[in-house]
Amino acid sequence: MSKTSDKQKAVKSVQHKAVDYDKVLSGVVELLDAARRASARVVNSLMTATYWEIGRRIVEHEQAGKERAAYGAELLTRLSADLTKRFGRGFSVDNLERARKFFLTFASAKKSATSLRKSPSGEVADQLRAFAERFPLPWSHYTRLLRLRSAYAVEFYHTEAVRGGWTVKQLERQMNSQFYERIAISRNKAGMLVKGQRQLPEDTVTADDEIRNPFLLEFLGLKDEYSESDLEEALILHLEKFLLELGNDFTFVGRQRRLRIGNEWFRVDLLLFHRRLRCLVIIDLKIGALVHSDIGQMNLYCNYARAHWTQPDEHPPVGLILCTQQDEALARYALDGLHNKMLVREYLTALPAESELAREVNRARGVLVRQAESRRMARGK
Repeated sequence: MSKTSDKQKAVKSVQHKAVDYDKVLSGVVELLDAARRASARVVNSLMTATYWEIGRRIVEHEQAGKERAAYGAELLTRLSADLTKRFGRGFSVDNLERARKFFLTFASAKKSATSLRKSPSGEVADQLRAFAERFPLPWSHYTRLLRLRSAYAVEFYHTEAVRGGWTVKQLERQMNSQFYERIAISRNKAGMLVKGQRQLPEDTVTADDEIRNPFLLEFLGLKDEYSESDLEEALILHLEKFLLELGNDFTFVGRQRRLRIGNEWFRVDLLLFHRRLRCLVIIDLKIGALVHSDIGQMNLYCNYARAHWTQPDEHPPVGLILCTQQDEALARYALDGLHNKMLVREYLTALPAESELAREVNRARGVLVRQAESRRMARGK
């Protein structure tokens, strides 16, 4: 009887120790998650304030005189090269253009930043921390907001994201569903706003996601297994090769072709010419989900190309948007500029199917990610 009792005590002791250990483990995991989130948010706020200040200095340099304003593109190219040489990744022309647009979009913060440049270098960090409080959202949120063309939509999503503590995934989901436009025409605006604040399971952002945010890693000069910009460049090169080998219809025109519309600079990922259709094909690759503003931006590219790049004997250009995230890819042709239904039918018959392009991009992304993971594991051995 005593032996049975001793065994029971021993089992209970082991179970008790296991429960105690689980408590310790869960407590440490919770602590580390909280610390990593807090660290990411601190860096994010400083990064956001820094990019706004970079944008301000670029704009003020451009506007210092009429002559300077004329070489804005040259300024960004030179600045990008010098900053990349000194600090590494994260200072491409596109990123500097984004910082410039960020300042112009959120210029209301200007008054509180005027003393930042005039202060001694030892005080800049403290002032930057204080200035960062002007931006309640992480930089990844602002990059999404900068896609919007309506100032009212930017203000709406910014307000709702702050009020509801939206994750970047929740913000992107609401933008994709055209939440702002639906609110505008709804009779029950208050009810829709309450419903819009509900977070869905897919909106969750883990502590690991926050730490491995590509923007944050580039800003700190760190590198993950692969960066989004590396992946995007590799996919564009693969897509170019795939289309040029797909029969003899496509010919190469240019990559990363720049265009200026108003005071904004844009960049086309890939420009091809379809010989049978006799039209330019503008290709834009997005790492992430397709949002409504992507279509509007592509139509803007097509209108510009028709006015400035198309020859008199050529048909109007066509746009192709490719979006890829995780294990899902999407391809969409932008044909809004073609008012002739027969021409639309001819284009869709001659061009590769959207589903075929999506499958190829999805396959290529999988291969590139697996190769990057294999290299990472090989380095770790």
